[in-house]
Amino acid sequence: MKRERLTITLRKNLIEAIDKRIDGTLIRNRSHAIESLLGDIVNPQIKKAVILAADKGIKFRPFTYETPKAMLPVKGRPILEHIISGLRESNIRDIYISVGYLSEKIMSYFGDGANFGVKITYIKQPKKNMGTGGALRNFQKYISSQELFFLIYGDVLAQINYQDLSQFYYEHQNACGVAALTTVNNPELWGVVNLKGHQIVNFIEKPVRQKAKSHLISTGIYLLTSKIFNYIPKDKKISLEKEILPQVLKKDKLNGYLLQGNWYDVSSPEIYEQALKEWQ
Repeated sequence: MKRERLTITLRKNLIEAIDKRIDGTLIRNRSHAIESLLGDIVNPQIKKAVILAADKGIKFRPFTYETPKAMLPVKGRPILEHIISGLRESNIRDIYISVGYLSEKIMSYFGDGANFGVKITYIKQPKKNMGTGGALRNFQKYISSQELFFLIYGDVLAQINYQDLSQFYYEHQNACGVAALTTVNNPELWGVVNLKGHQIVNFIEKPVRQKAKSHLISTGIYLLTSKIFNYIPKDKKISLEKEILPQVLKKDKLNGYLLQGNWYDVSSPEIYEQALKEWQ
């Protein structure tokens, strides 16, 4: 979006407070910090997040015979706790978690969320796998018309400023939502995303390496409007990335937000081992 240069005068202590927000990754510079603070005031705050954490984690057996995949520890805390902490730091405190396999382990650890500074509502998924789209559909009654909410996969570790992502949405409105994207060296292992400007053109599921024209992939983090539920059929197993989002692109818009910080999709023991070594 086009920006205009402004000259402002601020008290020294305010400048010092603004500069403390700069970390070089999530908040890149002083101008970005000021824009982020103003965006928090001007744009409506997004308070809700949905986390899909019902995955059985079959690839991680025998560890996941006793522990839900989302509860695998990284740096002494479950993956799911890292996600919740990141949301709380962005003042997103109304959290809904999809649980299924070994759900009691998650519910007993987090309770109602009060000890973690958030409010948690659990939605138990049926034993039958309904896919990521089917799991999301179960939250429709908690999302009001025209409401925005974050959707996060429960096996994702990411350094992300959720409020910066929401500001990106407000800068490029009139879309069904925003997908957080990142670049990888082996895009053929995921679904490749192609962009035109900031707008997603298509999703290509696990292309042959030689034919992958983009190294951008979805991170499993989204900011969506309630319109997404119009694309999810009832009582059907369906994938968000493979089936729902391609339909969204045919009738609506979906924008892509490039993630600046580290990201790990803990989908295999190899990536989990990498996250154990590198996650900060």
